[in-house]
Amino acid sequence: MAVWALLSDRSLDRALPALADLSVDLKHEPLTVLSLTHVLQIDALAVFVDAVENPGQAWSVLSELHERQTRLPAIVIVDRDHLERYPWHEIADEFVYPGAPVAELTVRLAMLRRRAGAGDGAVVRLGSLAIDTETYRVTAEGRPLDLTYKEFELLRFLAQHPGRVYTRPGLLREVWGYDFYGGTRTVDVHVRRLRAKLGPEHEHLIQTVRGVGYRASDDA
Repeated sequence: MAVWALLSDRSLDRALPALADLSVDLKHEPLTVLSLTHVLQIDALAVFVDAVENPGQAWSVLSELHERQTRLPAIVIVDRDHLERYPWHEIADEFVYPGAPVAELTVRLAMLRRRAGAGDGAVVRLGSLAIDTETYRVTAEGRPLDLTYKEFELLRFLAQHPGRVYTRPGLLREVWGYDFYGGTRTVDVHVRRLRAKLGPEHEHLIQTVRGVGYRASDDA
């Protein structure tokens, strides 16, 4: 059975009741960085972070997750009052409201799994990069790169369509999802971070098309 994690100081019926109706093995831990460490050790498929009552602490936990450059997908539980208070879209992969019905939650989880599983285990190559869509491992001339979940997804998607130009809104739809809440600056931020990790030898593989968007170089 799939293992999911919930970091919340509230009971499940208050944090996200719909989770109780899903056929998943749920690990419920307090909203702390120590709990995050435990979650990373159990190899969970995704982690829900409750930001309703303590958005500042939730932001700290998500920031720590982001800093560790793990590819564990993070879903923030946030109410409308706090949705715009923090730029959640920069460090979380999805968001849900506390009262989200089972149907909506199922769709969001399916989207995460679909994006994670795209490619059917094939290794996508872009220049000297090898992108393994099954193990989430990226190497450059044999050297492993530490990418976050979204950085990996962005690189994978562009590499699977070399030479094709995608607008920022188009990348938001394809990589972040149709119902993603956030501006196109999110794409620029992730491209900048991705290029930094690719380094000067490989940053040219992600090209900017001025006034349009981005593409993966097809002549690398």
